[in-house]
Amino acid sequence: MIEEHAVVIEVERELALLEVVRRTPCGLCGQTRGCGISLWGRLFGHRNNIFRAVNQIGAKLGDSVVVGVDERALLTSSLVAYGAPLLGVLAGALLGSLFAGEAASSDLHAVVGAAIGLMLGLLWLKVHAAGHVLDPRYRPVILRADEAAEGSQVQWKCETTRTK
Repeated sequence: MIEEHAVVIEVERELALLEVVRRTPCGLCGQTRGCGISLWGRLFGHRNNIFRAVNQIGAKLGDSVVVGVDERALLTSSLVAYGAPLLGVLAGALLGSLFAGEAASSDLHAVVGAAIGLMLGLLWLKVHAAGHVLDPRYRPVILRADEAAEGSQVQWKCETTRTK
């Protein structure tokens, strides 16, 4: 089980909305939430890492918890997420170049085939991921309360992360 520390920012029946908070700030920018210096952070702004997890311990708003994800599910998901589009690009390029044969525009056919293969790989990935939404192996689970966290600090972070 891969574990991470998080704070409960909302409770919905058997699920909890969590925000991952780093224990130590980033060495580059000093942020403990999101990325403040990377290219993506500058282009799209600061984004909090918020997700839902199964609340099997009955955690309440503001609680600091340890959340876990199964290692095999994470590894499998990573391989599928990167492998499907890559295989689509390679297969599409191969089919495109075979379709062109000895024509002078075989490179163009390979590029078009690669683009089509990428789109088909991403489409397959979206359908595949939608089928695993209800699979309990792929859902993060709150494992236990985090006793090492300071109560006042957790409450402050909880109040500042979510406004209604």
